[in-house]
Parts: sequence; structure tokens; C-alpha cells
Amino acid sequence: MILRSLFTGLFSLAAITVATGQEKKNLTWEELREQYRCPDWFAEAKFGIWAHWGAQSVPEWGGGWYAKHMYMPDVGRETFGARAYSHHVKTYGHPSEFGFKDVIQSWKAEHFDADNLVSYFKGLGARYFVALANHHDHFDNFDSTHHAWNSVKIGPKRDIIGEFAKAARKHELPFGVSSHDDRFLKWWLGAFESDQEGPKKGIPYDGRLTLEDGKGTWWEGLDPAELYGLPPEKRTPEWIDSVGKHFAKRHIDLVTKYEPDFLWFDGYGFPYGDYGKQVCTEFYNQSLRKHGEIKAVVSGKFTDEPSTITDIERGVADGILPQTWQGTTTFTSWFLKKDKAIKHSSRSLVEVLCDIISKNGNFLLNVEMYPDGRIPQDHREVLDGLGEWVKAHAHAIYETKPWKVHGDNLNSIQRRLEAEAIGEADLEAAKKNKGGHFNERIKTSPPYGHDEVRYTRKGNKLFVFVLNPKEGEISLPSLAGLAVTSLKMMGSAEPVSFSVNPENFTLQVPKERPTSLTTVFELTLK
Repeated sequence: MILRSLFTGLFSLAAITVATGQEKKNLTWEELREQYRCPDWFAEAKFGIWAHWGAQSVPEWGGGWYAKHMYMPDVGRETFGARAYSHHVKTYGHPSEFGFKDVIQSWKAEHFDADNLVSYFKGLGARYFVALANHHDHFDNFDSTHHAWNSVKIGPKRDIIGEFAKAARKHELPFGVSSHDDRFLKWWLGAFESDQEGPKKGIPYDGRLTLEDGKGTWWEGLDPAELYGLPPEKRTPEWIDSVGKHFAKRHIDLVTKYEPDFLWFDGYGFPYGDYGKQVCTEFYNQSLRKHGEIKAVVSGKFTDEPSTITDIERGVADGILPQTWQGTTTFTSWFLKKDKAIKHSSRSLVEVLCDIISKNGNFLLNVEMYPDGRIPQDHREVLDGLGEWVKAHAHAIYETKPWKVHGDNLNSIQRRLEAEAIGEADLEAAKKNKGGHFNERIKTSPPYGHDEVRYTRKGNKLFVFVLNPKEGEISLPSLAGLAVTSLKMMGSAEPVSFSVNPENFTLQVPKERPTSLTTVFELTLK
């Protein structure tokens, strides 16, 4: 009996040793690629919310590139940042005296409540949540082991990512982080310049401050060069390579410490080349060790990397893509920008969502917030309208797949403009509404034709999204000859008339509909 117990114990120890050895073995990116497939949780989610929020939210007239443009009296073609320098000087002082490091310190996040926010986002129908880990400003919104310029030590003195991660897990939402940091080297070049005219002509901006300059200031002990980088004339190839190494250390720390399900990069391809690839390799290996399969997602503007999810910024694909993809958008700028009108309404966001999911995509919507952590009331009203529609049509959204075609009666806007001989500029704008970045619909876009539709499917159900419904009959050529056993309008018990033959399918859109937005019809197929 003793020998048997000893043998069992030794066998168990050997098994543990083998398992431990397997756990320690990291696969290469190429090996991971061989077994990667888009996780079901992501492919089925369809709709996520993103809190693109950080220190650049402080100057509410700044927008997504404030940290760069506050050092640029002349922004050239980047006219969206034209007011940043003048606003900064008027509000905070000259950037030689009050630079972006000081903007960071003034960020307090007084009303930030991660639990309340994530609960609200889930209530809108979001199936995953993403938070900003760092932007082009090179500031980490988490308890960074390798970077002193972080939100725990400076500004709000809170672990923004940690609080969001905890809330997401409490509310059972997959959690993601976004990183935009690989642009900071070019981003900060203006911080080393000076005014070319005026009373401050020739006085260097604060990018040229040194560690020694901080003695007796709030930032004593912090090195500005760790935030802004070295002045351009001191940037050797060796130092630039060290920035990539530092990026890898910080981001491996990020994915190890917070264990996100989703990692999003802003640039094209892996940030800093092999250093970014190293981060992604560790990220996927962590998921593999934890789950026995890769349930994590890396996303960005990748074009030739099959083990990542392609992201389209403020736009949609031309048609159905074979692999799950993601479309991202925001209300105005990527950070709250008060001097710009909201570009979206509940209607336009619903239309964007319908278009994206019909083409095998997910829709990630950025929610802009005040620096104190609250959502502007006018933004919240738009979100509430979107959330009400999403919840009412959940069955046609989540866990669906694209149908044979993504829609019918396509290009209705362009066809109408051509028929009405609308001005050349409007016609050209309509023609640009084709696949790729920055082609999205907004609330001022011309309305869809009353017969243009999008499709999704789930099992023996086919869903028809009439984007801009109006009472009357519409023809859906792609459904000709389809064997339909029943048809109903979602959210209504009223019967709906339809007819089908080998040449056509017609649907009678009722006058009374459950929503003033896109109306959805559910077809049951034989």
C-alpha cells in the first residue's frame, strides 16, 4: 500500500513537472498563427464600447491631437488642431512655462466611476469594453512598472486601466486595452521648438527641460525626456531602438498585469516592428496557457496578418469580408472636443451598426467623456437612443453571420443624386462612401433610399434591416425564390404582407412601426 501511494505520488509529480514544462514553453508568432482562429466571443459580440479617455481630455477644446498641436502655432494642413495653441496660451500659459506634462498633472478624474460607466455601457447592449491604455502622448493610464509617467503617480493618481478591468470583470464583459504609443517620437517634435515670432520668440518649449530643471517643482524627480523623448539632434539609432525595447517591456507589463482579452494598436502593423510582435506573441501565449486555446484578440490596421483582426477607422468595408473585422468611430474627435458639433445621432449610429454587422464586422463605438469622468448629456441622449434600438433587436444582431449578400437595392443614395442631378460636390461625396477608412455615414449624410436593406442570418432565421423605412412595398431581388414559412416585424405582433416567386420577393412595410429608426423584419426559412 505504501509502495502504491509512493508510486502514485511520483507519477503525479512527474505529471506536474511535464505540465509545468509545457506551461513555460512559449510558441513563436508563426506557431501561434497556425492554430489561431477568431475567438467565438469576439465574432459573436458585434457591438462594443470604447472609452478613449485620458489626459488630453482636460483641454476640452483640444480633441485627439491636442498634445501635438498645443506646440504648433501653425498646424499646416492639420486644421482640426488650429485652435489648440491659442487656446492653450490663453487658458494655461505659454508652452515654455506650462507644457503637456502640466496638463497631465491637472487631470484629476474627480467623478470617474468605472463600475457605473461599465454598467451603463453593458446596459446599452455592448458585448465588450475597451479602455485607452496610452495615447500618442506617451502617458500610461495604468500602474506602469517601467514608465514613471503614469496615472498612478501623476494627475488623477489612480489606476485607470485597473479600475476599468475590475469593473468589466464584475459585469462579465470581455475587456480590452488600446495602445497608440508608437507614434510619440514624431508626435512630440514640436515640443522641442519655440515661437518664431512674438514676445516669446526663441524661448524653447518645455520639451527641452531636463531632470535637473525639475528641482523645486511639482515634477521633481521626473525626467521630461522620458515623456517627450530626447531632442531630435540627440536621437541616435541606438536610442531609437531602446524606445522599441521600452515599448515591449511596458506593454508586456500591461497585458500580464491586467490580462485583457483584446489588444488594439493604432498604427499600421506591429508597433516598432519586432518589438510589437514580441508583445503580441506574449499576449497570445498567455491566453493559450490560461485557456488551452487562444481566446485573445489583437486588432489594428493590419492588412496581411491573418492572426489579427483588421480595424477600419471611421469607415466600413465595401462588402462581406471572409474574416471578422472591426469598424470604429466616435462622436466628434477621439477625445471630447467642445468646439465641434456631434457628428452622430442615434439614427446614424444604428445605420453604421447595421452596415457593419451585415458585412461580418463588429462595431466599436468610442464614448467621449469630460476630464472628470462624466459623459456629456447630449452624447448620453444619443447613446440611450442607440441602446434602446440595440436591445429591441438583439436577436438580429448578436451571434449572427452574414448572409449570401450584405444587402439589396444598394447605392440608393448615389442613384438618387444622379437621378436628381444634385451638385457635383455632393455626388462625389456619395461616391466616396466605399470601403476603407473614413468613409462612414454621419447624421448629415444624405438619407438612404426607402428600399435599401441589409441582411444578417442566424440558423433558419434571416433578418432584413430596412435602413430608412417608409410605408409601402419594396422589392428585394436577392430573396427571389426563397422558401419562407413566416415573416414578422420585430417588436410588433401585427401581420406583415409579403410575396415571393422565382423572379422576386416583395415586402409591404407597414405604416405603423415599433421604431422611427431602422425597422427589422425576421424571416423564418424552411
